[in-house]
Amino acid sequence: MYFKDYYTNDEVISLTQELIRIPSHRLVENRESKVAEFIYRYCIENDLDATMETVEGKRRNVIVKLKGNGGGRTLLLNGHTDTVPPYDMSISPFEAYIKDGFLWGRGGNDMKGALSCMITAMLAIKRSGIKLKGDIVFVAAVGEEEKSDGTEHYIKHLLETDIKVDGAIVGEPSNYGYALGHRGLEWIEIKIYGVAAHGGIPENGVNAISKAATVIKRIEEKLMPLLETRKNEYMGPSVMNFGTIVGGSQPSTVADNCSIKIDRRYIPGETVESVLKEYQDILDEIAADDPKFKAELICMDENRMNYFDHAPLIAEPDAEIVKCTYKILQDFLKREPEIARRRGWTDAGVISTYGRIPTLVLGPGDLKYSHTKDERIPLRDLVDFVNLYAQIAIEFCGVEVC
Repeated sequence: MYFKDYYTNDEVISLTQELIRIPSHRLVENRESKVAEFIYRYCIENDLDATMETVEGKRRNVIVKLKGNGGGRTLLLNGHTDTVPPYDMSISPFEAYIKDGFLWGRGGNDMKGALSCMITAMLAIKRSGIKLKGDIVFVAAVGEEEKSDGTEHYIKHLLETDIKVDGAIVGEPSNYGYALGHRGLEWIEIKIYGVAAHGGIPENGVNAISKAATVIKRIEEKLMPLLETRKNEYMGPSVMNFGTIVGGSQPSTVADNCSIKIDRRYIPGETVESVLKEYQDILDEIAADDPKFKAELICMDENRMNYFDHAPLIAEPDAEIVKCTYKILQDFLKREPEIARRRGWTDAGVISTYGRIPTLVLGPGDLKYSHTKDERIPLRDLVDFVNLYAQIAIEFCGVEVC
């Protein structure tokens, strides 16, 4: 069915503009609250079944449902209402202007465009008069850019109430491809402790920066070659990155502290516990050789969720949601759709690992525009993805035959 008969280009573009114009990053008071209230009102005014679910204070998820007759599969559409801050953007971040075939502004690409497409797809299905067998549930969740507390809250609710969801789509930008899997994420800090002394008598101190150099060298020699051997067909290799190193107080003082912060991306077969153990084993090995070495391994609070971990999106290539998405994309593109194998972390990891729901990532826009100083999303994507989401939903949920 051709759903472009049931929505207009201006409708989805204007909705995206309205969402962009409401700042919803971590530096805004109550963060996503105003954009959630707007989405809720918009859905109610358009006769969709919408509720708000408190996550923290005034921060709320918006849950929108399009009910079927109970005889089909339930589809979850997930997107996040928060964005990264505007930082030093080279464009007006919240003007949401149109130029050169793009809609420009913070959050348009990541991922208010997808929110607009998902809402409009549900409206298009409702307007078409089609009677679904299964339900569509749309969750506009808070907090993905930090602790993923919105999607975590929703999945925890599903587990506690034993509500069944058969497949999920997370609307992160995918450039007309899709992702079946991505790596888990852990941020790790290694704190090295030394002893301060005057720079003129360094032998009286223990230099934490020098000890940190030993840690880095040992990790590069012992752990990083192992990571290169660990690969997943849908995620790529297991990887790590030394993100920051900070130590000491001034040139003339022996550094009594040094901190190394690491971004670690892991794949199925690895766990948070096994990841941490590999670093701890290296620290223990160094300490056994050097009685002056003292270090502490820390899971960084900035990356800690309330209940879950930033787990991988587990690939399920034979799941029905994957088959339906593949079919609709192939028909639309007239070619084989591409599978992204090295994308960043998304809320799909929570839905897949903890919700045990077959999940994929598919959304308007291109990842290369996310978090940038000139963030933008192609207008064409906004128009196309309403139709794509609607067709996938119909294929997956099923339709009553009159």
